[in-house]
Amino acid sequence: MMLMVLLSCLVTLIFLAVVAWALIQINNHLAAIGGTPESFLAKLRLGLRAIEKQTSHLPPMLEQTNTVLASIKGGLPVLANNLTPQAVTGEKND
Repeated sequence: MMLMVLLSCLVTLIFLAVVAWALIQINNHLAAIGGTPESFLAKLRLGLRAIEKQTSHLPPMLEQTNTVLASIKGGLPVLANNLTPQAVTGEKND
């Protein structure tokens, strides 16, 4: 019985050592991607911040544009009716 306990503890320690080794390897690979200011991830983050600053004025303008488009939407059926060819509808366009 004591032998089984010791073997279980040994297998558990080996398993934890393998998990720790794997995590260290993953950390080393991730550090190469984004761990330094010259890394690809840092350059990507810098570019995304620039895009965010350049497009920060868009939300207020888009709200105004949506309001204008909503008002235009009301007149589109009338416009479509006026542009429909007479031969198709058989009616006169006013």
